[in-house]
This record gives sequence, C-alpha cells and structure tokens, in this order.
Amino acid sequence: MSPARCFPPIADVHARVLILGSLPGQASLRAGEYYAHPRNPFWRILGELTGTPAERPYAERAQALRRAGIALWDVLAEGRRRGSLDADIERASERVNDFPGFLQAHPGIRHLFFNGAKAEASFRRHALPGMTTVPAMTRLPSTSPAHAGLPFEAKRAIWLASLTTALGRQECAAG
Repeated sequence: MSPARCFPPIADVHARVLILGSLPGQASLRAGEYYAHPRNPFWRILGELTGTPAERPYAERAQALRRAGIALWDVLAEGRRRGSLDADIERASERVNDFPGFLQAHPGIRHLFFNGAKAEASFRRHALPGMTTVPAMTRLPSTSPAHAGLPFEAKRAIWLASLTTALGRQECAAG
C-alpha cells in the first residue's frame, strides 16, 4: 500500500484562519479535491459562510475561501491507510507538513481549526513540539460522514459560530 499524500494548501497571504484536516480520504484522492465525498458537508457549511454554494465548481469554492481569509490544508503530508477512516492511518507512517514554514509565509493566521479529533491529535503529536509560536487552536466536530454522533445542524452551528467569531464577522453570509 503506497502512502496517501495531502494536496497543496488553499491559501493566500491574507489568510486569517487555517482549517486543518488529517489526510485526504479515497473520494478526495480520486477527485483531487479537498472534502470530495458527497456526504461530507464541509463545502455546504463553508458555502454558507462564504456565500459560494457547494454546487459551484471546486476552483470557485477554493477562491471563495481565499477571499474570506480562510486557508485549508492537512496536518499530515502523507500517511498509509486502507480506506478513508482516520482511525486506520498507520501511526508509524505519519509525516507532518511544515507548519513553521507555512505560518511564516502566512503571518496573518491567528487561529487554527481542526476538522475532527485525528487532525488535532496528529498536530499536537507531530507539529506542536517543534513550534515556538502557535496561533489559537480549536477542534471542531468532524465533517466526515463517518462521524455521525452529532447531527448536521449541530455541526453547522458550531462551525459557523466558531469561524464567524475568528474572522471577526457579525454573521455568516447566509445571515
């Protein structure tokens, strides 16, 4: 089994927040897009915040994140796993992305948001020990369809409230 590799970050120099997943799942790897699984509500939620519906082409959704001051990346640069479950990532195969370099290139980032527990745990295990300065960090409920313990409306409310506050907005684009 060859390792899965993350995609390049979606970001520009004006980013104020960074959303971090763990590692792309099979649907995302096949599509070459972040959060491509049709039952993952990531783009639906972020679409409300940015005003760009989830049905729009990927390039438009990515551009909407940039305009909103949101960067998107994965904690792991690569790792091996069968399937798409975060629990199946082989711990010994985990290789972390260069966060000190990324944050230096994006000095406006003041808050890291983790899309689920695995992203946060991997960041704390692999990246945090080598960092001298760290933005605020918040774990959000995973948008993965495998994380069914929380209904969509609850996930949506937590994500929108957290990101709206971090971006310094009064309300999301959807009102």
